[in-house]
Amino acid sequence: MAEEREVPGGLVAGVGNSVSDGAFHAPVVQAGAVSGGVHTYYASPPYFALTPVAEWPRLDTADPITLGVRRTRRLPGESPLPPYVERDCDRELDARVRVAAQEGGLVVVTGAPLSGKTRTAWAALSANLPGTTRVFAPPPGTDLRALPALLRTWSGEDCVLWLDDLEGHLGEHGLTPAVLAGLVLLGVPVVATMEDKAYDARRFGASARSGVLSGAQPVELRPVWSANEIWRLGGQTEEPRLRDALLGHGRRTVPEYLAVAPELVEEWRRARRPDAHPRGHLLVRAAIDFARCGVPAVDIHGGLLLQAQELYPAERTAADGESLEDGLAWAVGIRHSVAGLLGPGRHEGTWAVHGSLVADVEGRGDSPPVPLGMWPLAFRHAPGVRESSQRWEMARRASHALGPRAEGNPEILTMLGRIHTEAGNSAAAELSYRKAAEAGDTGAAATLGELLVSRDAEAEALPYLEQAAEAGIARAQYRLGTVLAARGERWLTRAAEAGYSAAPQAARPRIRRVTVASPDTVEE
Repeated sequence: MAEEREVPGGLVAGVGNSVSDGAFHAPVVQAGAVSGGVHTYYASPPYFALTPVAEWPRLDTADPITLGVRRTRRLPGESPLPPYVERDCDRELDARVRVAAQEGGLVVVTGAPLSGKTRTAWAALSANLPGTTRVFAPPPGTDLRALPALLRTWSGEDCVLWLDDLEGHLGEHGLTPAVLAGLVLLGVPVVATMEDKAYDARRFGASARSGVLSGAQPVELRPVWSANEIWRLGGQTEEPRLRDALLGHGRRTVPEYLAVAPELVEEWRRARRPDAHPRGHLLVRAAIDFARCGVPAVDIHGGLLLQAQELYPAERTAADGESLEDGLAWAVGIRHSVAGLLGPGRHEGTWAVHGSLVADVEGRGDSPPVPLGMWPLAFRHAPGVRESSQRWEMARRASHALGPRAEGNPEILTMLGRIHTEAGNSAAAELSYRKAAEAGDTGAAATLGELLVSRDAEAEALPYLEQAAEAGIARAQYRLGTVLAARGERWLTRAAEAGYSAAPQAARPRIRRVTVASPDTVEE
């Protein structure tokens, strides 16, 4: 039942929505006379009025994101959108747009959800029309019937009708065959996008709406990027977002990766709240940090994610408010029919973390560092870590991440020494252990002394072994004793060989035979 509401004042006209029980329903159309009030009626659907052509933005100043192009992840200092990567259909699309700009007509770009339709269509618009062109991008529900008449009165710049998601602009008050014919007579191009399913439903049905589409052959975006498109993407490695998309898109298309990235990042960051998904947030954070260590982002063992939670004491406490099952279910849930934050890995029992999350954390200067204890976990259990290339890559990442914090920090220096030892870089390991020993770490001094002895640099090893031995480290005491005993025996032998009479009778050191049971203990 229509409701009438008296509003004092003069003549008013507008479009809104009715409200009852807190919900929006049919649009509101208000009209009144000066002598009376404003009467409010309800009608459906909403038809928005045309705006003056002079208020339409110019193509060279229009914001493509406002007009439908999906934003990508954006870090401080980056442009709103990464450079456009040429698609295989661009030549055909450019030709269609140029013809439409001369003769009028409809150009439709179709494709799967998140296939890059809008960005591709916008690139064609920008490449083939003058920057002074006025762009009319009406919201769905705008009454377009008077558009040809409006444009006949315009004597200024060229114009283009931009209809992203064309299905919202079809119908008896939208882009009808009559409206399109009127625009063709004026030489006004219409550039539109549609999802494949929406196009098929309207193009091949019995509805009169198919008349608009029947005269325009669509330009189709393939759901999977071709080898040539991937090759062109590879030429954009100086752009971080495109480089990340090239390396991290995995089984998804590049547009899907770029489009879903900001959604995943924002949802993951907000999930750390106690009343959201703190357990899921922590699981994803651990997966991100393993990837930052050099573990392949598609091969993170599930057991490691559970074990690594203990490395985040503050987050671990907050995570107790959510069960492991609920947290994991949230993390693997599919967003936008494309991807979850976590997904199945390449091997049984492993998980994959969405590459955009890793790229975002690594790209932000305020991201917390990887917990120090994460590095040995990654080295011991990462798939492929037995391969020298994998070990060297992880050591490189460790040097990059820990190096700036290592100076004067024996704990970090010792960790770097262990990592370089695992990677087989003995020179870098010795340097890290040396700096740690000089900073007072007696354990590092013991390890460095052993490394030096192993390469026959006993003289260089002695002060480090003495430092550790005096601190009570038994393995250093043992190593120092054996080194000194061997050195003493050599000198006594040389003295005897030189004819020194007392040398043969010199008492040899009596040393108990011991074996090393662990790096920190010995057994008799």
